[in-house]
Amino acid sequence: MDCVISTGLSSSSLVLYLTASSLQRSISKKLIMKTSITNRRSLLVLLFILASWIIFMVFQNSAEFWTALKLSISLHQWDFIMKSSCPKVPLSPVVSPAETDLRIKEIMKKLDQLIPPRPFTHITTTTSAAHSRTTILNPRDTYCRGDQLDILLEVRDHLGRKKEYGGDFLRARMSSPALNAGASGKVTDFNNGTYLVSFTVFWAGQVSLSLLLIHPSEGASALWRARNQGYDKVIFTGRFANGSTHVSTDCAVVLNSSSELCQYLDAQDQEAFYCVRPQHMPCAALTHMQSKNKEVSYLNKQERMLFERSNMGREIMENFNTINVSNCNTETVPVKKKCKLGMTSAVPSGHVWKDTWNPVSCNLTPIEMNKCLSGKVIYLMGDSTIRQWMEYFKKNINTLKSVDLHEFGKLQRQLVVDLDRNIIIQWQKHGYPLIGSLTYSVKEIEYIARAIDITGGDKNTVIVISLGQHFRPFPIDVFIRRAINVHKAVQRLFLRSPDTVVIIKAENTREMYTDVERFSDFHGYIQNLVMKDIFHDLNVGIIDAWDITIAYGTNNVHPPVSVVRNQINILLNYIC
Repeated sequence: MDCVISTGLSSSSLVLYLTASSLQRSISKKLIMKTSITNRRSLLVLLFILASWIIFMVFQNSAEFWTALKLSISLHQWDFIMKSSCPKVPLSPVVSPAETDLRIKEIMKKLDQLIPPRPFTHITTTTSAAHSRTTILNPRDTYCRGDQLDILLEVRDHLGRKKEYGGDFLRARMSSPALNAGASGKVTDFNNGTYLVSFTVFWAGQVSLSLLLIHPSEGASALWRARNQGYDKVIFTGRFANGSTHVSTDCAVVLNSSSELCQYLDAQDQEAFYCVRPQHMPCAALTHMQSKNKEVSYLNKQERMLFERSNMGREIMENFNTINVSNCNTETVPVKKKCKLGMTSAVPSGHVWKDTWNPVSCNLTPIEMNKCLSGKVIYLMGDSTIRQWMEYFKKNINTLKSVDLHEFGKLQRQLVVDLDRNIIIQWQKHGYPLIGSLTYSVKEIEYIARAIDITGGDKNTVIVISLGQHFRPFPIDVFIRRAINVHKAVQRLFLRSPDTVVIIKAENTREMYTDVERFSDFHGYIQNLVMKDIFHDLNVGIIDAWDITIAYGTNNVHPPVSVVRNQINILLNYIC
């Protein structure tokens, strides 16, 4: 039904208005004529007659007058009602806060089932890499390139007893350092203390296999409980400015304080950040932020022993010999299609060979970056792992010129342009929580969903989103809500501009032994599962940085430039 809008007077009221105006002009003329009559009595008689005629005419037209008046009023009321009941058609089905909360609970329920509580009485009852056993299924002296090599893993505790449940956080990798080659392995958990570890032998040569016990199932369970127990593992300090006066106060995603709080609320998506309000200063005076780790732990003394360096990242196949692989397969390898948006990813998703990433399900071709990016607007949104892309672009496209946006620090927004080729690339940080020991500006901070909402989009617009590293120290509901809100914003973008290219860059693996309770890769692994679950229904490109960084064997949140180059090559293949 179309909304009706009243645009003026009704026809009946317009006729009545014109009649009254004509009557007024007629009365004025008659009064002027009669004022020249010297007989006062005659004038009074005439005035009486005219008055009687006016009263008669009013009552004669009263029905029409009131009908016209009521019609005018009813049209105004209809206009008001329709403005309220017929708003602009939303870009996507309206999702209420209650529905979002329900979706968060559903995802958390699935994760709780995946990571059940694993209490233990002593560290000796937890999984031991040294006592666990591996068996190659159907072993061969030589494998052919393209074969699958399967290993059965039976985990045992430190006393040599077989474990009866799964949940260990394992990382499988094959590599040939001389060939700059590597790939991850697929781990299947049978939830009874046994695992199937599968490797696809992608290249010929001598290949080493590795299977790391990063955390025993008891450690993974402890990290999961500790993560969701408190929001205060990282504390923030906000700086407020009023003229020459500067005041700093505590800030947080959730702030337990009896003091008056400033709430920085995204009303549309119900995401909030809080600061203690300084005396005699408005909340709008917040200008800068920094953070530091709080000396708090939700792990007990026994659990903390599991995260000592000697108990983490232990090699299970320590005495495992290298395997020999030859090019003995004579079958013709089918030509793979060019990588494009929406393609499903295999596990593993690819391999590195001669320092170049090769996906399993599609083909990447070398692309001239300058030519590909001509006429493109690239928005890089997220954390410092996607800021590395900006640094790569600036270093490798010498025609790009930086635009000074009058911000400072590593978290400042960056903009580069090439006016001749019409290239625009921008990096901006995501909204709270944003961890940084150095002070950074929050004057223009915004959530990624809002940044997407104000992006027009078209076939030459590319948005790359990277979320995760800054969310690891906080309960998982914070990350799930953010991912859902970004998903909804991308939905809205596709409805108004379906040819816009959107890329999701997964998290990198990072340092294994640094601040495990806050930043363990276990948290990143869980967040990767969340992102895949939430974005599976959208035609977006996925850059599986998680699998790429495992294949490279890098344990640095900011991996080497060769890793960044291969991630960007996937982007170029998606858009050109």
